[in-house]
Amino acid sequence: METQNQAFFRKFNEGFVKGDIKQILSSVTEDITWRMVGTDTIKGIDALKEALEGMESDNQFELEIEHMITHGKEAAVNGLIHSTNRDGEQRHYSFCDIYRLNKHKDGKIKEIISYVVEV
Repeated sequence: METQNQAFFRKFNEGFVKGDIKQILSSVTEDITWRMVGTDTIKGIDALKEALEGMESDNQFELEIEHMITHGKEAAVNGLIHSTNRDGEQRHYSFCDIYRLNKHKDGKIKEIISYVVEV
């Protein structure tokens, strides 16, 4: 059975692959920092919203969570994302996200560090 924090992170990741910007933004703090290792760092909820709107796509995404570890205000989630474009072409990505919440109980995401590799 999932803990409350595990359910929160599962819902967050599912919202991410569905492109549910409202759900994503309601899960983070105003001063969110999202560091995508090897590319960009996004700071603040307005910058995050702008980045998410720029990521909108017609692709279909499928999420497979392999592991979810939560402890206190920190969590790690890793798995696979499968992407299919309108021509049927598929791409697959392995990811690991490290999260820090602003508080342990009913917290929001304050920091994300993302590692993504196409496989």
